[in-house]
Amino acid sequence: MTLRDGSVYLIGAGPGDPELLTIKGHRYLSQADVVVYDRLVNKALLSIPSEFCELIYAGKRKHLHAMSQDTINQVLVEKAALGLKVVRLKGGDPFIFGRGGEECDALDAAGIPWEVVPGITAAQGAAAITGIPLTHRDHNQAITLITAHRRSGRLCIDWDLLLQPSQTVAIYMGLSVLSDIVTGLTERGRPPSTPFTVVSRATQPDQLVLHSTLGAILEHPQLAEVSAPALLIMHHRASHLSAPTIDCNALFARSCGSLSNQLAHQDG
Repeated sequence: MTLRDGSVYLIGAGPGDPELLTIKGHRYLSQADVVVYDRLVNKALLSIPSEFCELIYAGKRKHLHAMSQDTINQVLVEKAALGLKVVRLKGGDPFIFGRGGEECDALDAAGIPWEVVPGITAAQGAAAITGIPLTHRDHNQAITLITAHRRSGRLCIDWDLLLQPSQTVAIYMGLSVLSDIVTGLTERGRPPSTPFTVVSRATQPDQLVLHSTLGAILEHPQLAEVSAPALLIMHHRASHLSAPTIDCNALFARSCGSLSNQLAHQDG
């Protein structure tokens, strides 16, 4: 499919490893006139568009935004209104804590056509590299994806939702409030023996995985080494933790270039 002029394509870049970008996402990127990309997008993916493509950084981190969300919305609308093929490249999946819905609302209001190309969200990537099944017929029949953030100094979490039985809970953006999360769960009756895993920079060469329990995670000797982006996973069966052996550096080395060569060969 050829991208339409004057349209915006929201593409999920996946959790970090550039090989986890979808084939459709790769094809759309290669046709873009403009790419507006986030901080968590692997920079190897920026080699996919042509040399004539305009690259616009719109990254956000705690207390430091390259652009406000309103400005990002305005850029998408203005570039598409010029008749350009615009790609909005986001880490993970655009519609899972990626503000993709807000951007689509802005595009709708401006009459700009859009399309979403889904990506592998952080919970899927982290689960895959740790060997934690997000669902299991015998133990967890549901998944809760939740974001931990403060509003007016108060941690806004639906604790009742997190305490539901027979589920896996993946908490996004929770590293800075990990202590509050542990306290909130234990005070509400969650057993300290509950398996609890922290995954930093999942699927990337410098990923770090800490397997522990709810009661012990704050005392983990490597906790101070964890950096954002990090995902917190509360799960059920510690016996399932047989993390696959992955040479992430080898995967990274043959990442985007090999995929580009494969697609170029197919196109030829």
